Amino acid sequence: MPCVISSPSTDSGKTTLSLLISCWAFSKGIKMQTFKVGPDYLDQQQLSSIGQPICRNLDVFLSGKEWVQECFFKHSLEYEFSLIEGAMGLFDGLGPTTYSSTANVAKLLNLPVIFIVNARGQVASLLATVRGFRDFDSELTMAGIVFNNVNSDRHKKLIEEVFKNEDLEILGFLPSDLEITLNKAYLGLISPLDSGKEIDIEYFASFAEKNLDVFSLRKFLMSPQKKIFNSISFEDFKIDKSKPIAIAEDKIFHFQYPETKEFLSELGIPLISWSIYDDEEIPKEASSLIIPGGFPEKYADHISNSRKSLNSLRKFRNNGFIYAECGGMMILGDFIEDEDGNNHKMSGVLPFRSKKSKLSVGYRYIVGLNNTPIIKQNQLIRGHEFHYWEIEKNLTELKLVEQQNKLSSPWKIKSWETEYKNEGVFDNKLHASWIHLHLPSSPELAKNFIETTQKSFSNEYY
Repeated sequence: MPCVISSPSTDSGKTTLSLLISCWAFSKGIKMQTFKVGPDYLDQQQLSSIGQPICRNLDVFLSGKEWVQECFFKHSLEYEFSLIEGAMGLFDGLGPTTYSSTANVAKLLNLPVIFIVNARGQVASLLATVRGFRDFDSELTMAGIVFNNVNSDRHKKLIEEVFKNEDLEILGFLPSDLEITLNKAYLGLISPLDSGKEIDIEYFASFAEKNLDVFSLRKFLMSPQKKIFNSISFEDFKIDKSKPIAIAEDKIFHFQYPETKEFLSELGIPLISWSIYDDEEIPKEASSLIIPGGFPEKYADHISNSRKSLNSLRKFRNNGFIYAECGGMMILGDFIEDEDGNNHKMSGVLPFRSKKSKLSVGYRYIVGLNNTPIIKQNQLIRGHEFHYWEIEKNLTELKLVEQQNKLSSPWKIKSWETEYKNEGVFDNKLHASWIHLHLPSSPELAKNFIETTQKSFSNEYY
C-alpha cells in the first residue's frame, strides 16, 4: 500500500525524502507515480523532473473529494510504485482547520503516513513530538518514521534507544548533505525550469541506498491493486478544430496543472505552445490564449525586450480570447516594477502597473458577479492565490478603458477569515485575475471555458 510523506512542519525534508525515494526507484528501473498534496506547482515540478511520470496534485478544497480519489486511483494503478508528498505540517489545512490537509487526504484515501522529522539538536524531545502527532487523530495511521539531520553514530544510537518501545518502523536516518539540499526562493523551491540545475539522480539514489531502509520502504510504495473509482463525466462538447488554443509555456510561465492540457486535448481541442521567453509571436491560427502564472517579475527586463511577443499580444487582444492567471495577468499591464524599483514596459493591454507587495496566499471562495467567459452570476467555485506582487491602477486610463470595453470584475472572493471583495477584470474577450483555478475538476467551470473558446473569435489578427 502506498504511503503519504508528512512532517510536523514545512522545511522538515518531505520533498527531499520524496525525491530520494523516487530517484532510487528510477535507478532500479521502477516507474513510480508521485502526487503532491495541495495547490503546489514548484514541488510538483521537482518530482516531475527526474524521468518519472508527471507528479499530480491532490487538493480536497480546490478539486473536491471525488476528484482526489479519481486522480489518485486512476494514475497510481498505472505504475508499480506510488507515493504522496504532503504539504506543510500533517494537520495544517484551510485556515485553522484540518480540512484539505495532508491528514485529510491520507484518511480520504485510507493510506498510512511516513513521518520525517528534523532531528537536529533533539533526542528525547523527538518522542514527544512524534507521539503528539501520532495520537492527535485516532483515525490516522502513522506507520514509519525517518529522521533528518542526524550527523553522527552517537546521535543515531540515542534516537534508536528513545524509540525502541514505540510501534513505529524507523526507516532511515538522513545526514545533512548540501548535494541533496534544494535551493529556495521567496515562493518556495526554485523551479528546475528556472535553476538550470538538474537533480543528480545517481547521487540521490546512492544516498537513499545508504541512509534509508529501502527494503522495508517497498511495502509502503506498492500501488493499490483495485480499480475503485468512477470517472467524472463531462457533457459532449462540439469542438471546432479550426480554433486552437495557444498556451504560454516556458521558463517564465509554467504554473499550470497537467490535467488542464490533458483535458483540453482529450476534448479534441488543438493546443499550441507559445514562448514569450523566446520572443515568439502568438501563432496566427490560435483563437484563444492561456497565460498561466510564473515569474514575470524575475524576467521583466527580458519580457520588455521581447517585442514580437508583446506586439502580437496587443494585436491578439482585438480578436482573440485571453485567459490570464496571476503572473500571466501582470504582463497585460503597462509596467512591472522589479525589486530594485525599475519599471519595465509590458504589453499595455490593461492600464496598471505591478509592484512588489506583501504575500497574498491561500484558498479562496469565489462567487460570480456577472455572466462572464469563465463564471456565471452567483455561480460558486474555488481557487487559490500565491503572489507577492500587487496591481496599482491608472484610474484615469482605467475609466476610459472600462467605458470602451465594458470592463468589470468577474467575481468576488474571500478567504476563511476575510470578507468578500471584488477581484479580477473581464470583458467578453478577456479574463485576468490573481486566482489560480483547476479547470477539469469543475464541470461547470469547464463548460463555461470551453464554450467561450469555441465562439467565433477571428483568428486572423495581423
